[in-house]
Amino acid sequence: MLAHPAEAGTELALLAQRGDAGALGELLARHRAGMMAVALSVLPRGDEAEDAVQDAALIALARIGELRDPAAAGPWLRAIVRNCCRMRLRARTALPVELLEAASGSGDQDSLLEGRALRDWVAHAIGELSLPLRTVTLLRYFSPVTAYEDIAALCGVPSGTVRRRLHEARRLLAGKLTAARDGYADGAADMSRHWAEARHAAAAGNEGTFEAYLRDSWHPEVTGAWSTGRRTRGIPPLGEVMDRNVSAGMRPHVAGVSATRELTLWEIEVRSDEDTERTCSAYAYWLLSSQRGRVRDLRVFFAG
Repeated sequence: MLAHPAEAGTELALLAQRGDAGALGELLARHRAGMMAVALSVLPRGDEAEDAVQDAALIALARIGELRDPAAAGPWLRAIVRNCCRMRLRARTALPVELLEAASGSGDQDSLLEGRALRDWVAHAIGELSLPLRTVTLLRYFSPVTAYEDIAALCGVPSGTVRRRLHEARRLLAGKLTAARDGYADGAADMSRHWAEARHAAAAGNEGTFEAYLRDSWHPEVTGAWSTGRRTRGIPPLGEVMDRNVSAGMRPHVAGVSATRELTLWEIEVRSDEDTERTCSAYAYWLLSSQRGRVRDLRVFFAG
């Protein structure tokens, strides 16, 4: 006997809350028409309405656990769409969708991904995007570098290009979500590895062995680019920069790590004196691009 549609929807919501990306995709597909109707009633243009529905799908992915009544998934999704539309009307710039709390600065960031099947799905789906789309998505939704202007500075492209790439990435991710049917590998082990690597690098910098660390882990012809305009090639210049900074009392400490396939972002807090609570007001964000397990490109952005 077939389940009543309302009962089936409740079961899908319950499965999604347990981490089933396929169930959430089916739930979104069932409610897409209603979500789109809400968006079109608020926004004057069809493309903007489509963007709002895509944003809502990604927000639902991150916040499905907040749905208190699984039987009310439809109204909940439509309310998210309505809020997305209102935000677009108030400020037609960046919509600050937070897919993860990984860069929120609170909680045990090492274990944020543990037991989160939906987040493993997100990591897998983002890993299938092209490198330019993957880069802006990692920064926008999984790091503290969220402003279009800052992403543009870190990536070395115009702000308009960032907007276009984010639009395309949202469209593709929303499509992947509604088509999701399979599970994906656990991402907790990968994140633990990325954190361990970042801490290893910071420790090497503080101990004066950063160049030796780079020779073991990074490509010998690695390129470096800073938002200040500085550019380098090869390992020795990177080692020299780190040594100068540490000699001047600026010691690196890992404050956050975000990662997807071949891309890792390190949030580096620079402490002026290791023995006090005083810290520098600026953070450095290191965007590492890898090939075959070795870093080939480094981009560094400083936030005041």
